[in-house]
Amino acid sequence: MNENSVPLTTNPSNHVAVIGSGFGGIATALRLRAKGCRVTIIERLPQLGGRAQTFEREGYKHDAGPTVITAPFLFEELFELFDKDPAKYYTQVELETWYDFAFHDGNSFSYRGDLEHTYAEIARFDKNDIEGYKKLLSLSEKIFKVGFEQLSMQPFVSVLTMFRQIPRLIKLQSYRTVFSLVSSFIKNPYLQKVFSIHPLLVGGNPYSTTSIYTLIHFLERKWGVHFIMGGTGSLVKALEQLMGDVGIEIIKNFDVLEITLDPAVSRVSGVKASDGKSLIFDSIVFNGDPAYAYKHLLKKAKPYRRLRKPESLTQYSMGLFVLFFGTEKSYPNIAHHTIWLGERHEELLADIFDRKILAEDFSLYLHRPTATDKSFAPEGCDSFYALCPVPNLQSGTNWETEGVKLRNRIVKALDESILPDLKQFITADFWMTPEDFQADYRSLWGAGFSISPMFSQSAYFRYHNQDSRFRNLYFAGAGTHPGAGLPGVLSSAKVVETLFSAEQARQP
Repeated sequence: MNENSVPLTTNPSNHVAVIGSGFGGIATALRLRAKGCRVTIIERLPQLGGRAQTFEREGYKHDAGPTVITAPFLFEELFELFDKDPAKYYTQVELETWYDFAFHDGNSFSYRGDLEHTYAEIARFDKNDIEGYKKLLSLSEKIFKVGFEQLSMQPFVSVLTMFRQIPRLIKLQSYRTVFSLVSSFIKNPYLQKVFSIHPLLVGGNPYSTTSIYTLIHFLERKWGVHFIMGGTGSLVKALEQLMGDVGIEIIKNFDVLEITLDPAVSRVSGVKASDGKSLIFDSIVFNGDPAYAYKHLLKKAKPYRRLRKPESLTQYSMGLFVLFFGTEKSYPNIAHHTIWLGERHEELLADIFDRKILAEDFSLYLHRPTATDKSFAPEGCDSFYALCPVPNLQSGTNWETEGVKLRNRIVKALDESILPDLKQFITADFWMTPEDFQADYRSLWGAGFSISPMFSQSAYFRYHNQDSRFRNLYFAGAGTHPGAGLPGVLSSAKVVETLFSAEQARQP
């Protein structure tokens, strides 16, 4: 602890390990520390942040993970738990343009926080869809008030809890898919793609993801879209500083091989590292892919399916191919966030999610942080990453050979459309494939967002935040309730806090 540390009492009989330091793990560590627990956060990699890693190549900086902040209060709360001012730890700015959409035929759509601007953009395609969008936004608010405000922080460890919500979920049409619900209000095919894009940002196919995720429309309208100066990596560093200030122990480069068990009392008892080192804890929170934990870290436990269906029927999210690159010139007309859409839509997504085919065509999310923060690149240059949804490793794709081919196709497509002369000015490029996600983040099948956010894999049907056998084992992060995306993983920490407090209250 340093001179800015907050003195906190610690209950010596409550030593909690948080395995994994993604945002869900960091948020859980801070919430349990605020309750007086002694907390140790364990990270396998040399940097904290989980998938929110940062890379630097030849003067170009890149955020490797999440780049869109849509519910900033969830981060602010973590500092306020300790009477800290978040503004003294990081600088946040609101973006004027949330996303620019670039279509295959040269059409474009600019999506901003200004509603009148959105209406004007809709009118360029079909003025009749303005009223449809207003109705969609109204329904999105109703879904938000239930799905986010009431259910995202509600533990779903009992089937009775799920049954109680069914009437409300049916009333909100959560049995429909995002694309189906959006299409009932929006008729123009370009606009249908624009307003159903959000599931892809959390690992879901708009044609199969539950329409609960249309709540993101209102969530964005309520708080806006933000960026942290210095990038998401700066936010990780701010949280690491906060954890140090409040006395959380941080262990890096510790590869957990096994979660040890005390079967006599049905409790987990500690962790064992790949180098043989063992640590003992009173409770454990796993902030990673729950499927990986149950398959690899709890091997000595009797087989037990949390999803109540065989592995062969479990649907995992798509994989990600992420091309990082710099340009030796600036592209000032490119927004901070651009969605670049190819000609095929439903069929391309079916190739990725259902048929597990790496097609020749693709769509992209293009991140240009230098639109907001010039520190990401040398003067007069730009930093980019292009995120391309691809099949996960269930496809059997040989990424050693296909990676460079896909890189070249992406560069060619951008060169011929929104980044002219990219082939001439691209520099310092490298990429990640689903194989890297499996190796670096221990994600089953290299899935970018754990299991898919389908209705049959949501709420009670998603991995639970508390194991029903080992009551001192908890889960936070994208694979557990309420799901992927920064609001989801940060809310999972609140769910764990609630369950942990209830469990402690039951102890003699």
